Amino acid sequence: MPTLVELASNHTELSDDDVAHLTALVSEWGMLADFSFADLLLYVPVTGAGGTNWLTASQVRAATGQTLYQSDLVGEYADDTDRPFIAAAALSGQIQKGEITLPYLPDPVSMTAIPVRRDGKVIAVLTREVSTVSGRRPGQLERTYLSIFDDFATMVATGLFPFEGRVADSSVAPRVGDGVIVLDGSARVRYASPNAVSALHRIGIRANAVGQSLAELGFAHDAARASFERREPVVEELDQEHDVTLLVRSIPILKRGARATNVIGGVVLMRDVSELRRRDRLILTKDATIKEIHHRVKNNLQTISSLLRLQGRRLATDEAKAAIADSVRRIRTIALVHETLSREPGEDVAFVEIVRPLIQLTQESLQSSDRPVRFEVRGDAGRLPATIATPLSVVILELLQNVVDHAFAEGRRDGVVRVFMQRDSEDDALHIRVIDNGIGVDEKFEIAQATGLGLSIVRTLVTTELGGSISMRPATDQDRKDAAFDGSTASNAGTVVDLRIPTDSPR
Repeated sequence: MPTLVELASNHTELSDDDVAHLTALVSEWGMLADFSFADLLLYVPVTGAGGTNWLTASQVRAATGQTLYQSDLVGEYADDTDRPFIAAAALSGQIQKGEITLPYLPDPVSMTAIPVRRDGKVIAVLTREVSTVSGRRPGQLERTYLSIFDDFATMVATGLFPFEGRVADSSVAPRVGDGVIVLDGSARVRYASPNAVSALHRIGIRANAVGQSLAELGFAHDAARASFERREPVVEELDQEHDVTLLVRSIPILKRGARATNVIGGVVLMRDVSELRRRDRLILTKDATIKEIHHRVKNNLQTISSLLRLQGRRLATDEAKAAIADSVRRIRTIALVHETLSREPGEDVAFVEIVRPLIQLTQESLQSSDRPVRFEVRGDAGRLPATIATPLSVVILELLQNVVDHAFAEGRRDGVVRVFMQRDSEDDALHIRVIDNGIGVDEKFEIAQATGLGLSIVRTLVTTELGGSISMRPATDQDRKDAAFDGSTASNAGTVVDLRIPTDSPR
């Protein structure tokens, strides 16, 4: 279904500011629909060779009443025959009311056509459309809500609604069904809906609210007074007694006079968000607990690493010492992931923040002065869950260690290793390439047949833990060109390791 902006841009001569005004109106009109118990439709003028026609640019159904139209009318045209009050409202600049008959509806439709005014000119028409046949007998609530709708309709027709500035977030903003308090021109309660009365009872206010201000009722902050003074909506979150949190939105009702615009009343929408805030606090508590767990795991791993280093110093053979050193590096790698997670919100981590310290770890613990190797990281893997980041960091470490151990001959001083990372949204996977300018692997080499411990760990983690794939082969001329290796690299040199790691769900 096309959007309001698309329809206005493609079919009307409305300016960008006009479209922005209508967009703000549509962002707020769910409240108007609920007060009116009816469908609201927005018509924009389309000027053609045959004169002005009207295009349905947006539509909203009330949460408080039955809809008149089962199908959306957005994108359809309306002519003067079916809806004559639209043109009448646009031409006169006044609200028009009457009944119309539509061929696809069994009963007459009561229509209120409201000109939408901006900067003194009518740019669109808003209609309230409801069946004239209703089995609902209006009570005090219905009469009060319809009166409020009439006030807002007058504000729309005089260019006072919607308000300028930021629009309330509709996903959390209070709705009419949550509870309504109607205020008079002195910001005192004129009417409170049953749901509003229940909300007041939950925060310990059982006195009759009519005739009192919010401050007199016991609210810590009087949002109504603030909205009246600013002449714009005010949203406040109030933590009252009994562990109850109310989200309050106060909206002033304005009337344009001969000399000034006056506040003649207002409405306060109330929503009990106590359970939502309790869940938020629980999430924060769990997040802090998880961070503490990661911190303790990191400390424990560092302790194990220190113990292994002490044990390694007591060993007599170089082979045993090397095995201990490899284990220490792997443990430090896992500790690095937990250290990063202890600082990050949630269970995801920016993987590049792990790869860079891994490079430093490799440089500090593996390189020799007569065979220096330069490491570079390019690209970004984005944020990864710990279930992927932990085994993947061990894989990267083992690949870097394999390069340092086997790729460069003694005395070579121009060794380069580049790690490329790219997140592919189409196949929901992370692609990592590790390429060096070393001596290269044999063309017949197959990583599936590798027997070394390091590559065995890599193969197992990638295929089993991460559910991904890995290949290892000699670098081609195109590979070296893509990696931007200079001409000093031998034409047949280098090794390429390609990893593909699914990021949707590790296995």
